[in-house]
Amino acid sequence: MPQPTSLCVYCGSSSGKHPEYVEQARAFGTEMARRGIALVYGGGKVGLMGTVADAVLAAGGKVIGVIPRQLVDLEVAHADLTELVVVETMHQRKTRMFELSDAFVALPGGFGTMDEMFEMLTWAQLGLHRYPCAFLDVRGYYTQLRAMMDHMVDERFVRPEQRESVWFGQDMQQLFDWMEGYQGSHTPKWIDRSSVEA
Repeated sequence: MPQPTSLCVYCGSSSGKHPEYVEQARAFGTEMARRGIALVYGGGKVGLMGTVADAVLAAGGKVIGVIPRQLVDLEVAHADLTELVVVETMHQRKTRMFELSDAFVALPGGFGTMDEMFEMLTWAQLGLHRYPCAFLDVRGYYTQLRAMMDHMVDERFVRPEQRESVWFGQDMQQLFDWMEGYQGSHTPKWIDRSSVEA
């Protein structure tokens, strides 16, 4: 596929324990703007979410935030975005972010980041999209998750092709290069005969 035009970034509303998380989030946003890639994200101005958005804006890029009404105050909605979309539910938020994006990247984050990214991985597994999904592994944050995905393959719950379609790494330039060369494909879910026999 060509370089993404709108990249959905999932990341924490916290800044995390180590300064490098913020540094890499800022660098990632700056690189997105340099490449002319719009940011789609959760709409907050705090934590890594705010850091990425501010970096894109500071470098002259476009930022679209999508946030549920109930979280406008809790996540402190960013008031200075190119566009802020306020929706009614978390389900609407995830759907709208998907509709606006053609690639998905997870920076370090917590339960929400995992929830949103794994939904995109599941939709890819089901053939609902063929967009790239990647984890930027700052400070080895996703090392154990990567090992868990490999374990899923070993135990025959995930097909090797599905696992191999997900990028993990620490190098931003390699990540953007990988997305540009990504060839989306669909490998059906692994359903054993024993799962459907009465």
